[in-house]
Amino acid sequence: MNYGKKRCFLFLLFLAVTGKVLAQAIPVPKSHFGFSIGDDYQLATYQQLEKYFQLIDKLSDRVQTLEIGKTEEGRRQYIWVISSPENLKKLSRYKEISQKMARAEDLSCEEAKKLAMEGKPVVWIDGGLHANETVGTHQLIETFYQLVSRNDAENKAILDGVIILLSQVNPDGQELMSTWYMQEQDPKKRNMHIPRLYQKYIGHDNNRDFFMMNMKESTHIARQQYIEWMPQIVYNHHQRGPEGSVLAGPPYRDPFNHVFDPLIITGIDGVAAAMNNRLNAENKPGYTRLSGSVFSTWWNGGLRTTPYFHNMIGILTEIIGNPTPEEVPVIPTRLIPNNATPNPVTPQTWHFRQSIDYSLSLNYAILNYAQRHGDELLYNIYLMGKNAIEKGRRDNWTLLPRYADSIAMAYKRDKGEKQLKGDTIPRHYYEAVLKNPAFRDARGYIIPADQSDFPTAVKFVNALIKSGVLIHKAKADFSVGSKRYPAGSYIVKTAQAFRAHVLDMFEPQDHPNDFQYPGGPPVKPYDAAGWTLAFQMGVRFDRITDAFDGPFERIAYGLLQDPPVKELASSKQGYLLDANVNDSFTAVNDLLKENIKVYRTQAVTEGMPAGSFYVETKESALLQKVVSKYGVMAKAVSTKPKDLLNIKPGRIALFDYYGGSIPSGWVRWILEQFHFDFQLVYPKDIDKGQLHRRFDVILFIGGGMPPLPTIKNSSRYLRMPSKEEVPVAYHHMLGSLSVDKSIPQLRTFLKEGGRIVTVGNATNLAYHFKLPVENALSVKNDNGESMTLSGDKFYIPSSILTVRVDTTQTPNFGMHAYADVVFNNSETFRIKNEGLSQIKPLMWFDTDKILKSGWAWGQAYLKGGIAAFYTTVGKGSFYAFGPEITNRGQAHGTFKLLFNGLYK
Repeated sequence: MNYGKKRCFLFLLFLAVTGKVLAQAIPVPKSHFGFSIGDDYQLATYQQLEKYFQLIDKLSDRVQTLEIGKTEEGRRQYIWVISSPENLKKLSRYKEISQKMARAEDLSCEEAKKLAMEGKPVVWIDGGLHANETVGTHQLIETFYQLVSRNDAENKAILDGVIILLSQVNPDGQELMSTWYMQEQDPKKRNMHIPRLYQKYIGHDNNRDFFMMNMKESTHIARQQYIEWMPQIVYNHHQRGPEGSVLAGPPYRDPFNHVFDPLIITGIDGVAAAMNNRLNAENKPGYTRLSGSVFSTWWNGGLRTTPYFHNMIGILTEIIGNPTPEEVPVIPTRLIPNNATPNPVTPQTWHFRQSIDYSLSLNYAILNYAQRHGDELLYNIYLMGKNAIEKGRRDNWTLLPRYADSIAMAYKRDKGEKQLKGDTIPRHYYEAVLKNPAFRDARGYIIPADQSDFPTAVKFVNALIKSGVLIHKAKADFSVGSKRYPAGSYIVKTAQAFRAHVLDMFEPQDHPNDFQYPGGPPVKPYDAAGWTLAFQMGVRFDRITDAFDGPFERIAYGLLQDPPVKELASSKQGYLLDANVNDSFTAVNDLLKENIKVYRTQAVTEGMPAGSFYVETKESALLQKVVSKYGVMAKAVSTKPKDLLNIKPGRIALFDYYGGSIPSGWVRWILEQFHFDFQLVYPKDIDKGQLHRRFDVILFIGGGMPPLPTIKNSSRYLRMPSKEEVPVAYHHMLGSLSVDKSIPQLRTFLKEGGRIVTVGNATNLAYHFKLPVENALSVKNDNGESMTLSGDKFYIPSSILTVRVDTTQTPNFGMHAYADVVFNNSETFRIKNEGLSQIKPLMWFDTDKILKSGWAWGQAYLKGGIAAFYTTVGKGSFYAFGPEITNRGQAHGTFKLLFNGLYK
């Protein structure tokens, strides 16, 4: 064999063994999709994307495909690891280095510096989370192609220097949105008016699930980010940019969360400069930042914000662009260069490909930055983790607005009228607050195993574990101070790299008072102001501020927990399941589906609260099966309880509408998790009437109510597409609730014995029924019209408040005397004089200081206001819960308020 033939033979042998070809042989996207990425009026489905990426993986030695799980609809979810062939051969080593640096455990600075030089930075780039934001998905396809096909110096340097993780983070949504858009033969008739949510349950809220991880998709993503790969940069693509700009990007406006390491904020600044500079160098104007957009770094729970609490640089851009061309509008204030928008864009027709090109530039700017600063990124994530561990091991005071306010108030109190505006406050005022032992950060938290709803506490622990938090479990009973704790209790210490996330899940958020100007309207937070998960879930824990230890075993990262199995004791009189335990409802629903008789108590019985479930002894075998499955305790009783209520599954209707309601979608998911059967109903189903023949309970969660003409801004009314825009198969979902047709049918349903449960904005139905209640947060203007309090007087964006609960009322079975509720400028009621005997308050605000976590401006206005009530209407009953008692599948502490109304 001559030399040339030998080389050819070896090359063919290489292809046969590896299945890879040289980069220049990679097929362009058009050869697979039938159009170039970014062509107007063209979208690719997820099925097409998946096949293209699989094809390229077989051809390229720059790609490894990793399946990370199945979506809620059963599609495969991936990450595609892209780097040089040499790096991919050592991928496990680079992954190990990234983990070590992020966790910073038992690692000296000298060792970390060596690892930083040896390792490669990991950069996560995603797209498609919000499926109607089609730029994100399609820039991912183009970025994938460019990375595996280009051979220029920049691309080679990036591949040599960076581990790149690409991920389509909502496969189901892309398949639905693209298939829907492309079904129209006439391109100019293509639209995105999809009939349902683009994530099976929660649509847009799939970017609100990243500290809870209720959804499969977010669970898979979190595992890759916080347990497996620990990327130093997470780039989350979104749209849409503010009007008159092309995109909004970093750096972001204030406030930022006070638990962050400062390297997070300055790290964002460094990446942001690289992004902005690249666009300007390429003559791509329209980047706005800081006050130019609404985005901040305050909130936890998003794909790019939760990384901040894990010492990762989270990047969000919101860009314009759609497959259907659009116009960049004339916004005069956007045309003048300033610090927010140094390089304004001018009005023009905007095409899809322009957004793809911008996105490519932004991706390469970040990858270039990572390649040039890789050792710095790796060392800084170590340094932030090390700082967190050290803070958790010593006394530390987080600088919070309430502490700064108390310093100023103490000085003002002492000085009185003599205080001068420019006074320098003496240091001892600072030390009286920020050296006060009572205000120290926690060294750790103990979640006792003997709390009544321990299965829910275990779900909270699992949310932490999914977030990469280090958890310990007590192997035996132990004491801290004077308190004794049982074996099986969970311990979460703050001496760990992800300390910021731990604090954020246990501690109240302290959002600063933020107004456009003194006495002016409030600046709306980006999403929530307060969200403390332990409060939302009703988890009992002890906050420990001194060093402590015990017989604790370390739980392996990512190892989810199950509540302990409870064995039934022998009993001749039956068993009680605690009404305070959420999964008692799951167990009961399983029993009811087996035609087992279940009863509820009407009073406290053998230490169990009113509303607890009674099951006869003869059903003990099946009872043991279900309580073991959910970790629920069934208590043997000495005598059969008196005055029992026999319960049966209710015929439940859950209201939804065309396009999908996110709050309703969350409840759909909750009902499935707790094994309640239900049926979705739409406005036309309501208007058909004869509702009580079909249903016992109708749930209205969130919006969809007709507007109230007597109260301005009372309810968001839905605009439905026309029949011509929607295929016949979806016509049954069209329509809106109306005052003339829908309200009378609902009133008849109540009078005939039905039950209506309303939550959030849906409680406006009380006014349509002309119940004797009024808005507690409204005032009369000079014309006698009812007007809600203005924002400069009262403003509570999504936060956690404490309410008083009447535990004697049947709808409150299993609740404690006080509860933490999610309040988002929620409906609050006052009973009119004529309704004092008719309306039964369930929850109310009994003090003028009810803020638990977040921001509550003017909270004193709530004192005496009713948060929830019920009343009878004919033979039926109406329930109104103003707070978000099902909030995003997080508010386990108030789920019972919904569940109690679902039996007949």
